[in-house]
Amino acid sequence: MPMATNSTVIVKSLVYLIGSVVIGLALISYVTALEPGAILAWLLERFTVLFLLLLGFFVITGVTGVLKLNGSITDPFWQECALQSANGLAALALTFTLLGISLGVGALGQQIISPQTVGRIIQELTTHFSMAFMTTVVGIPLSTLLRAATQLRIQNLKVKREDTA
Repeated sequence: MPMATNSTVIVKSLVYLIGSVVIGLALISYVTALEPGAILAWLLERFTVLFLLLLGFFVITGVTGVLKLNGSITDPFWQECALQSANGLAALALTFTLLGISLGVGALGQQIISPQTVGRIIQELTTHFSMAFMTTVVGIPLSTLLRAATQLRIQNLKVKREDTA
């Protein structure tokens, strides 16, 4: 099997990521009857641009690591690349969870609480808490999937190596 260049694998990772996003948007649009633009606006409102960019970086880096695993001498590097990307996804999710909770509590501390302001304060709190928990709901499962894909690929390569020996 010919060795793929790094740029080829990165492009392949991007294609997988973009394809998954398009399919995901189509499924969500079908289920919710929302237009893709409305779904993207909701994503940006819930997650922030920074979270989505870092999420994309870790996913692309991790998928590239998994795709580069081929039984060669460079496998330990690519395995570590994929596993550290999975760790990065988990850390990103938990960091943004804590950030969202902190922003919510900080906003609460800045407000004067009265019967007239309770509705607005609760709305602001739920916005921050929504980001907090949605980042965990997305980041932790993605981290788990990337870690599982890496470990399964490594095991598959070990089985193939033992079969040829």
